Parts: sequence; structure tokens; C-alpha cells
Amino acid sequence: MTPTPTATLVARDWAEIQERMLVPLYEAVYDRLEVGPGDRLLGLDCGAGLALLLAAGRGAVATGVEADPARRALARERLLEVLAAPPSAPRPYDALLAFSPSPAALAAALPAVRRGGAVVLADWGPAERCTVPAVLGGGPSPRDLDALVERAGLRPDGSGRVFCPFGYADVDSAVRGLLSTGLYDSAADPALAEKELAEALHPFERSDGAVWLPNIFRYVIARTD
Repeated sequence: MTPTPTATLVARDWAEIQERMLVPLYEAVYDRLEVGPGDRLLGLDCGAGLALLLAAGRGAVATGVEADPARRALARERLLEVLAAPPSAPRPYDALLAFSPSPAALAAALPAVRRGGAVVLADWGPAERCTVPAVLGGGPSPRDLDALVERAGLRPDGSGRVFCPFGYADVDSAVRGLLSTGLYDSAADPALAEKELAEALHPFERSDGAVWLPNIFRYVIARTD
């Protein structure tokens, strides 16, 4: 499938503006797992592949799964191996990174993780510690990651919280970055949603025009049996 021009632009906004906001989360998880040479990682919904690049920089062999063809194309431009669906080969990976996954997507990817391998899930932290959900009008709500671990039949093995501030040069780049997350995809009127988001961001502007949105993300680590 060839991405539409609009999809390509949104994917580039994700890669060039938004994706780096989650680097503290990726690095904290990799530190916790002690990711290094020889480790085999599978990144679910890997976007344009920044998390994979960071893992590769530590010596790991990282493969991504990304359904969106525009983001998948950008990841491949970075010379990454990115699949359209989870691999069918059983249990070749040491760890699965599944940030904000749906239960169905998680279930489809789990067979690729070796026995005793790590599964990392992450999502927004407490609402009172996250600015972005407030800017977005009360959503998204954080998922119950512990319940997701239990439903998936995984064994809990720790958790943590990471400070991930979203910082932008100006309101325009903040709007483009936040829209690239997909959180506004269900809006009936995209142009109105863009306008409302820009207005909601003004209280978070600094004197130099930059926008600063502090957030806390929570991650949990689980193990396969």
C-alpha cells in the first residue's frame, strides 16, 4: 500500500517532532533491562523506529512491527528491519517493547518472545502528573497496565515511572507533533480540532514562544512463561 500525501506528512511530523519526546522512556527501559550486544528486541508499533535505533546503538539486534505504511517507510529509510505484522517464527526474541498496545496486538506478538523473555508495556502516568491529557480535553486516560499483564498471562517483574516532558519550539510545531500521535484522529472536524488544540496550548507557552508540557509515563515489565 502506498501512503497518501497526508499520511506521509503526519508520519514525518511524528519522526521529526514528536518521536524524540519518548527518548527518556526508551532509555530508562533499556537501562532496566540492561540491553546490550546480542540481545534480540521486537518493537511493537515502532513508528519511525527511533526506539529501535537506540537499542541498536547499545549493540542489540532490533526489529520493528508497524502497521502504518508511511511510518514503516520512514523506519526503513533509517535502514531498519520493520515488518507489517508480528513475525511468524516462534520465540526468537529476548524482549518485546509494546508501548500502549491493544490486547489483540499484544496477543499476536507474544508468540515471538522466548520463554522467560521480557515484555515491556508503557502508558501515561497519573492524570495529575500529565499535562498532555489535560490539554487534550480530559483524555487519553492511562491504561491499567497491570490488568493487561494479567489478562495476557504474563508474570509481573517490576515497574517504573519516567519524566517525559514534551517540549516544542512554538505552538505550530506543538500542534503538528501532538496531531501526529493519532490522539485526534477521531475528531469529526480535523480543522476545528487543530484550532482548539492551538488555543489550548497557549497557557503553556513560555516567554520565548516555546511550549513546555511536563508528563510522567509509567512502564511495567513482565515475563513470559
